Amino acid sequence: MIKFKTHTIIISLGGVIALGTVFFRLVEGWTWLESYFFTVITISTVGYGKLVPVTPLGMIGTTVLIFVGLGVFVVAIQQFALFHMKKREEHTEWLIAQLGQVEDDDPPVANEDDEPLACAPAHKSARKPAQ
Repeated sequence: MIKFKTHTIIISLGGVIALGTVFFRLVEGWTWLESYFFTVITISTVGYGKLVPVTPLGMIGTTVLIFVGLGVFVVAIQQFALFHMKKREEHTEWLIAQLGQVEDDDPPVANEDDEPLACAPAHKSARKPAQ
């Protein structure tokens, strides 16, 4: 699996959002906030349907934004997931290594309600029969 650098993903995602925002501001005449909002909901596949491009150029631009923006967005999510899976794997390996470091000289730890080892009967036959 290809590992992308974090700054490459952030710059790519920011670039797609910035270009989409400027494009819809100029082509559709929406406000900056509306253009930004439409760009983000489009590449994240939410698609509220509140804003819809009405010009032919806006419709073509939206399809390009979907393919390019969704690709960048999916790679960003995938890399984020890989990072967290790697951290979890490292933590699991650390925990397993800690389990292997138990000293043989240490006595076993007992709960408060357990009988001390010296008082415990050696055999089942040494126990008193139930009354």
